Amino acid sequence: MRPVKKIDLFILKSFFQLFIGTFFICLFIFMMQFLWRFVDDLVGKGLDINIMAQFFFYSALSLVPLSLPLAVLLASLITFGNFGERYELLAMKAAGIPLTRIMRPLIVFCFLISGISFYFQNIIAPQAQVKLYTLLISMRQKSPELDIPEGSFYGEIEGFNIYINKKNRDTGMMYGMIIYDLSQGFSRTNIIVADSGHLEMSPTKKFLLLKLYSGEQFENLKEQSASTKNVPYRRESFSEKQVIIDFDAAFSMVDGGFLNNQSVSKNIFQLQSSIDSMRVRGDSIGHAYYVQAKRYDYKTPILKKEPITKGPNAGKEKPVAEKDTTLLGAINTDSIYLASTLSTKKTLIASTYSSISSMQNNWKFKSISVNETDKQIRRHSTEWHKKITTSLACLIFFFIGAPLGGIIRKGGIGMPVVVSVLIFIVYYIIDNTGYKMARDGNTAVFAGMWISSAILAPTGLFLTYKSNKDAVVFNLGAVTNLLKVILGIRLNRHIAVKEVVIEDPDYTAIDQQLTALSTNCMLYHKKHKLRSAPNYIRTWKQSERDSAVEQIDEQLEAIVEQLSQSRNAAIIAATNELPILSTAAHKSPLKGTTLNLIAALLLPVGALLFLRIWMFRIRLKNDLQQVIATSKKIQLLIENKNFY
Repeated sequence: MRPVKKIDLFILKSFFQLFIGTFFICLFIFMMQFLWRFVDDLVGKGLDINIMAQFFFYSALSLVPLSLPLAVLLASLITFGNFGERYELLAMKAAGIPLTRIMRPLIVFCFLISGISFYFQNIIAPQAQVKLYTLLISMRQKSPELDIPEGSFYGEIEGFNIYINKKNRDTGMMYGMIIYDLSQGFSRTNIIVADSGHLEMSPTKKFLLLKLYSGEQFENLKEQSASTKNVPYRRESFSEKQVIIDFDAAFSMVDGGFLNNQSVSKNIFQLQSSIDSMRVRGDSIGHAYYVQAKRYDYKTPILKKEPITKGPNAGKEKPVAEKDTTLLGAINTDSIYLASTLSTKKTLIASTYSSISSMQNNWKFKSISVNETDKQIRRHSTEWHKKITTSLACLIFFFIGAPLGGIIRKGGIGMPVVVSVLIFIVYYIIDNTGYKMARDGNTAVFAGMWISSAILAPTGLFLTYKSNKDAVVFNLGAVTNLLKVILGIRLNRHIAVKEVVIEDPDYTAIDQQLTALSTNCMLYHKKHKLRSAPNYIRTWKQSERDSAVEQIDEQLEAIVEQLSQSRNAAIIAATNELPILSTAAHKSPLKGTTLNLIAALLLPVGALLFLRIWMFRIRLKNDLQQVIATSKKIQLLIENKNFY
């Protein structure tokens, strides 16, 4: 067994200390977000401290797998950012230690974290989820704690509406009370008006004891009806009255057995077993429905004709349904319908509509059954994949955070926190979108659940490769130049005066070269007529390169290379005015006549490319004119000997 080196211990110690801190910070943030979702179920219920402790404990256990990836990302960013900021990473690389060797002990540690995450997902989280949601349902069913506000009706007590004008919070006395007792129904409402009163809970927390002072009670003696004109009632005046109200305020835990069939309460083996069972059952039901539909055994009554013996139509025949039935396709229903009387047609239409409605409802019920089975299979499959992808995210985030920290080289909790939050938001959006698409059946379960890993894993490998090679990850200048070329934005020269020049340019030769260059530019311009639009068909047929423009560009760049050695600022400034020529943009963009003809036939694409070619022809004409004018300017400077 190879001994653990001191550098490995140093890296592990630096990472582990930050990981513990970031993990509890991330867990606290996710718990606050989870608490905010269910705050309405907790506030105002008078829950005991042990119930609240259970809620936070089970929620923390269920949120551990979600907190681990973000903690790994943040800890790796800060660790390697600190290494880069303190030049420790540079020292290790200077000693010949590659980045992959520096990351090796942390890779092993992150594999361990992924295993812990999977254990929580597979063993602890399902049990914690059952306990947590059982607790939440019990909290929702608990009656709220009594806190009757002043100046408004309070209806949280079932069957009662209570109004108080003023309340003394020190003594608990309430003044100006109006109570509507609706426990016996709206038609037998009891109204109690009292000068003051006091409300308290019974020791068993099963009843409310309402003590009223100096008031009256109005009670209807029978139910009201539309025909009743006088409603007898009873009026009672009292100096003290006690009312007992049923109000169960005790907390009782509901039976959480119904959650055992949910996907969140099962481990990976139970999920796979449930998926197999549901698929077998769904296949058998679907096959039975298919056989039933293929058999087409929906029957309709046969109509036979019987003579009419009475009435004005005596002697004629009318269609009458037989008791026996036959298949719908065995008879010509159109001929029977056309031969029927109006009353019979009405009966047939009503009977047909009833049969079709019954058939439609029957198949709707069957489709609901099949769709519900498919829905449960998808929910179980997404949960099965989620246990693996969430655990694997710990390792993926490490391969993103560690090299990115080495590239950024900023420690502390400033830049790393911002970068990690942005990366996690991107991951969460992609992962949540894929999960919902897989759950709702909009995409395959495997594709939806693994899309985030498929995007972030190559990103991590790319960053690791770039950081290991000390290469620039994002060259803004190169990307900007590429976009300028694609969009047709002109590139400018940036030649500076050199402080040290080994050999001065041969200005006599340069003067002759500028004359030849200007002559070639004028001849090309007269021959090609660049301002006018090119022939559309000829543009796509000619896919060869423009050798004349390429020769002009070579002459121009050779002159610029010689003039860049000048010590004269005026000549350098004039040289910067020489344009950078585009030698191929004014020709057909694709290689080969076949591809060009295909692009020409696609009118939207061909028209846009043709306009781009015309635009670059006009630009080439302006550039050639600029070359001629600038060449004369440089020649004038050379003639005036203004270059020392």
